[in-house]
Amino acid sequence: MFIKPDCIPCILKMTISSLRKLPLDETTVKALYTEILQMPALRGRVWDITSPGIIENVWQKIIATVNNRDPFYELKSNQNEQVLELYPFLEKMVNEAPDPLKMAVKLSIMGNSMDFMVADSSLAIEKSIAEKTKLPLADKNYSQLRQQLENTRHLLIFGDNAGEIVFDRLLIETLKKIYQLEITFVVRSVPTLNDATLKEAKAVGIDKIATVIENGIDGPLPGTVLNRCSSEVNALVDQSDLIISKGGGNFDTLDEERKHLNKKITFLLLSKCAPHHDNFGVDLYHPVLVNSY
Repeated sequence: MFIKPDCIPCILKMTISSLRKLPLDETTVKALYTEILQMPALRGRVWDITSPGIIENVWQKIIATVNNRDPFYELKSNQNEQVLELYPFLEKMVNEAPDPLKMAVKLSIMGNSMDFMVADSSLAIEKSIAEKTKLPLADKNYSQLRQQLENTRHLLIFGDNAGEIVFDRLLIETLKKIYQLEITFVVRSVPTLNDATLKEAKAVGIDKIATVIENGIDGPLPGTVLNRCSSEVNALVDQSDLIISKGGGNFDTLDEERKHLNKKITFLLLSKCAPHHDNFGVDLYHPVLVNSY
């Protein structure tokens, strides 16, 4: 999905939020922000670009300034550790649910909101998660996903953020209890924002239950563009019976890909912004499960 006017202030808010998390003095912040403001897509001069495409350019400027390829490494580690502490609680929610898979899917989607909860206590996060799982999930789309899983042997998952990937681990474990699946989990090759790389995926144990590979993209793109991915990833796309795409960044980029990609894709994300609300017809911060098949 190409950017809408709403995306510009959203990306700028993300930019200043990121800059404030980094050890930069005010003069440097102002100079870097001024440089970023000159980007044509952030001035309404380019519209045939995705939000992740713009964010990649922004992130390149940031990492060049801080001289650190992965400036949010510690933040990602903290997010993973925080959610791992909640794992027994999350696992109990799944095991005690009338439909464990549906609960695992919901939790995997809700993991996309960890960005907003990192400052909260474990108890507050548990309460928030429990409340959010009461939000409705499109029953027709969920039933369609279950039916497709019955016919799936090779499942490819494009992961998203640190912290969130702990929820994905629980989803993978639940899927493997129900179905005979070969699962490959794809992470970023180049660090960007708080997106998961191989380090984060291994830190939460996903490599113990699925094959984990890097996407092969040579820049800090918080999304998935297949013609920039490795030949290994593209071969797995061809071989897969089903692709699960996690998060808004992967949706925005793969949404453009699926127009000429004849593959079954399930998108799992939170409706975090007005363009997604308009596109999916789902209230803000509600779960989205959409199938492209």
